[in-house]
Amino acid sequence: MKSSKRLLLLLVVGFMLHLQLTAQNAKQKTAVDSRPNIILILADDIGFETLSAYGSVSYKTPRLDKLAQKGMRFDQCYAQPLCSPSRLQIMTGKSNFRNYERWGYLNQNETTFAGILKSKGYATCIAGKWQLKGDEFAPYKSGFDEYLLWNIVDTSSTYNERYKNPRVVQNGKSIKYNNSEYGPQIFSNFIKNFMERKKDGPFFVYYPMVLSHRPFVPTPLNEKAYKNFNVVRKGEPGGSPSDTSHFKDMMAYLDKNVGEILDKVNELGLSKNTLILFTGDNGTGVGINSVMKDGKIIPGQKGYTNEYGIHVPMIAYWDGKILPNQVSDNLVDFTDFLPTICDAANIKLPSTFITDGVSLMPQLLGKKFQPREWLFAHYDPHKEPFQKARFVHNKEWKLYETGEIYHVSIDPLEKNKISENDLTPELKNMMASFKAVFLKMTNVVEEKAVKVKKVKKKSADDEDE
Repeated sequence: MKSSKRLLLLLVVGFMLHLQLTAQNAKQKTAVDSRPNIILILADDIGFETLSAYGSVSYKTPRLDKLAQKGMRFDQCYAQPLCSPSRLQIMTGKSNFRNYERWGYLNQNETTFAGILKSKGYATCIAGKWQLKGDEFAPYKSGFDEYLLWNIVDTSSTYNERYKNPRVVQNGKSIKYNNSEYGPQIFSNFIKNFMERKKDGPFFVYYPMVLSHRPFVPTPLNEKAYKNFNVVRKGEPGGSPSDTSHFKDMMAYLDKNVGEILDKVNELGLSKNTLILFTGDNGTGVGINSVMKDGKIIPGQKGYTNEYGIHVPMIAYWDGKILPNQVSDNLVDFTDFLPTICDAANIKLPSTFITDGVSLMPQLLGKKFQPREWLFAHYDPHKEPFQKARFVHNKEWKLYETGEIYHVSIDPLEKNKISENDLTPELKNMMASFKAVFLKMTNVVEEKAVKVKKVKKKSADDEDE
């Protein structure tokens, strides 16, 4: 009798433990499944003036316009003037003075948004443009489970091989297409396939597009021209020259590719659980002039630190979370993307992780949010002919570390320097606050230099031993 009671008691206790574990597992699974998928699309060489949602009449971008209508459009988003500095900044959440070493290079010891998300159970994918050096393992080291990339490994020979008949590397395997395949479409298809396979989520997609960077060449939307043009390696004769008249079609194809990603999200029934962010990596290429609704002509200023070299579009969409038809005039920096993405994924960054960005999620979700009062930029791309520059700016004014002051809201090309003596007392106080930012950042740089010097000295001492 006692044995029966003991057995019954053990069975009851075991059943209760089973129920408790089942409830805990269900709770954990629900927490995991509730984490949103995240898609970050980074277009190449497009300033804010290239989207009709921002007032352009030179190009038609209906899918991006609709995305902006359904979500939040940011009118004051700023990148670096060139792609490599911007890519490092957006992926690591750090200003360039902290970790930018040389042109087109990502130190594999850097923690990226993909590495953070992967460590928390996200499936991660990148497709498009790499331009960060390293071998075929570099994307894996940066936190991506899968990749399809142009401009990786043999970067010197592939400059013109991003569009027709591209040369790419897919998960460590080099592929050369030769049957008129179009690179941007291949990248889009790769991402759609990844989302199909990972639809049970959560997943993170980083889509650094190759469009609409030069060479400006025909797209499949212009079937006859596309069929007849040839692509050759950089420096080799016989290829079609870059022609800015094709930029319009390239923008149309960029819009088409973004639309395909949106359609796939909807097809998979994931729109309620997917945050989509779209932006550009720097200003539009020099030689491209865009006309706005008010008749104003905006010249592409990629590479330069004026307004048209750094002012880029940004759109955020999350069905049911971000209210539609919102326009934000708050300042946004490229360092803000990493903390925003981590916040959306409910990932708390460790106190040891340094970021110069702030999460935009409170603003996106309509919660209390403290906008930035200024942005700081450290620009030293190590690429000719562009010179080092450091500046602080808001929506109206800019101060360079070398002392030049510009009223950028009315002088976006920075043609008229303003003397500090001519400023109002209020503006002089603003410039004093900007100067304090330089001092703060200079101290950080000097501290970093001392640490590097100590490490090098220790390494030299070790070698001597």
